[in-house]
Amino acid sequence: MKVLVTDPISDAGLDVIRNTDHEVVTAYDAEGEELLGAVADANALIVRSGTEVTRELLEAAPDLVIVGRAGIGVDNIDIDAATDHGVIVANAPEGNVRAAAEHTVAMAFATARSVPQAHARLKSGEWAKGEFLGTELNGKTLGVVGLGRVGQEVAKKFDSVGMDLVAYDPYISEERADQLGADLAGLETTLEQADVLTIHTPLTPETAEMIGRAELAEMEGGYVVNCARGGIVDEAALAAAVDDGVVAGAALDVFGEEPLPADSPLLDVEDVIVTPHLGASTEAAQENVAVSTAEQVLAAFENEPVMNALNAPSMDKSAFPRVEPYIELAETAGKIAVQLLDSRVETVEISYEGDIAEEDIDIVTASALKGVFQPLEWQVNAVNAPRIAEERGIEVSETKRRQAEDFQSLVTVTVGDGEREIGVCGTLFADDDARIVRVDGYRVDAIPGGQMMVARNTDEPGVIGHIGTVMGEYDVNIAGMFNAREVHGGEALTVYNVDQEVPDSAREALESDERITETKYISLNG
Repeated sequence: MKVLVTDPISDAGLDVIRNTDHEVVTAYDAEGEELLGAVADANALIVRSGTEVTRELLEAAPDLVIVGRAGIGVDNIDIDAATDHGVIVANAPEGNVRAAAEHTVAMAFATARSVPQAHARLKSGEWAKGEFLGTELNGKTLGVVGLGRVGQEVAKKFDSVGMDLVAYDPYISEERADQLGADLAGLETTLEQADVLTIHTPLTPETAEMIGRAELAEMEGGYVVNCARGGIVDEAALAAAVDDGVVAGAALDVFGEEPLPADSPLLDVEDVIVTPHLGASTEAAQENVAVSTAEQVLAAFENEPVMNALNAPSMDKSAFPRVEPYIELAETAGKIAVQLLDSRVETVEISYEGDIAEEDIDIVTASALKGVFQPLEWQVNAVNAPRIAEERGIEVSETKRRQAEDFQSLVTVTVGDGEREIGVCGTLFADDDARIVRVDGYRVDAIPGGQMMVARNTDEPGVIGHIGTVMGEYDVNIAGMFNAREVHGGEALTVYNVDQEVPDSAREALESDERITETKYISLNG
C-alpha cells in the first residue's frame, strides 16, 4: 500500500508505517495538479491542517482507503465527499488535547497579565512597571464555548485555580457539565457572565463567526481566548472591540486565514496577543498524534476497526475479536438475501440474537448493508453503505434479542421489495466456522462461500437426482448440497455449493421441469 503524507508529521508516526511493508511517500509542497497526481495511486493520505482534502482530490484518488488527520480539527476535509467515495476519515483527538489545553491556559494568563507586551517593552529598554495592571483569575468566571475534549480539560485546569465555570454546549448533558463543575447556559448568558471566554468548538457553518460584534459587546471588560479553530471569531470585530476598550484583551492561536496576513487588523492592536497555531506544538503531542494516525491507517489496511473514524463504524479494540467473525458472515448473508430476492430493495432488517446481541454491532450492520448493495453493482463499502441506503430511500432497521433458539448467536439479514421478504440467517460453530442455517425460513446447514445455487422444488423422489444430472450435463460440479423441507411432500429448498457458474441455459433446463419451481444462481465472489 502507498501512504501519501502531504503535511509534515513526526518521524515517530512515519516509522510506524515504514516498519511494515507499506510505502511512505512525502509531498509536503505539492499543490494543484501536482497534488492530484501524487494522490492518484495512494491508498492512504495523511494530512494536518495545511492540505485541503476536497471532493476533487478524492475523485482523483480511486484507490484511497483512509484519510488520516494528524490532529483533531477536520474542517479542511470534505467528510461528505469522503463518505460518498467510501473513504474513511479519522483524526487523532487524544494526542494533542493536553498540549492544546495547556496553551489555552498560557494564553489566558498571558492576556490577563499582559505578559508579552511587558516583555517586549522591557526588551526594548523600558521599565514600564506602572503601565501594566493585570487581572487575577482566581474568583473570576470562565466562559467555555464547547465542552469537548479540549474544553473539558481547560475547564478542569481553570477550576483548580479557583475560577467559576459557565459553559455553552448544546450537545453535552447536564450530568457531565455538573461533573466538571460547570453551569450550562445559553450563548448570550455565557458571554454576559464570562470574565474570560475560551472557545473550543469546531468550525462549522453554524459556528462560523459566531462571536461577532454583538456578542463581544456582551462581555464588556472581559478577555477572549481562541485556540480552537480560526473563523469562529470575527477577527475584524474583535480587533475593533479590543482597540475601543469594549474587550480588555484577546489571545488567538488560530485564524481564518493562515499564515496570518500582514494586513490583519489583529496585528495593529497592542492588547491582542497572537501565536502562529502553536496549540499542538509540543514534542509529545506531535509524536502522539503522528503515531495514533499511523496506527489507524494500518488498521484500515487490515480491515480492523479504526478507533477514531468520523464517518465509519468504530469500536473498542478489546471488543473487536468477539465481533470480527460476524462481519464477513453478515456481509455474506446480505449478498445471498438480495440475490434471492432479485428485485428492487425497499427494506433491510438486520437482527441479532444471543451473545452477539450484547456487543457493539454497528460495524456488523454496516457490513450487512455492504453485502446487500454489492450485487446491485453499486460502489459500496462499510463506510458509505448507510449513506447509500439513506440516499436511495431504503428503510433500514436493526433489532436485538438476547435469546437465540438452538444457537449461541444468530445474525439474520432480511430484504424486502414491499411485497415479499427473503431472510438469510447465519451463525458460527466452533473455531469460527461460519454457516448459513436458515434461508427464507428453511432450516439448512450451508457453507457460505464461492458460488451457490438455490433451488425450490416439490418434495418427491427423483427431483434431486434430476437436478444433479442436469448440472452434470452443463459441466457444473456440485461441491456440497443442503436440503430442507417444511412438510413431507410439500415444497423443498436446496442449497448447492458449486465449483462453476451455473449458466442461464442450465437453469432454464431445470425450470422446464414442472417439479422445479425456481432456481437462483448466487455469486459470493464480488
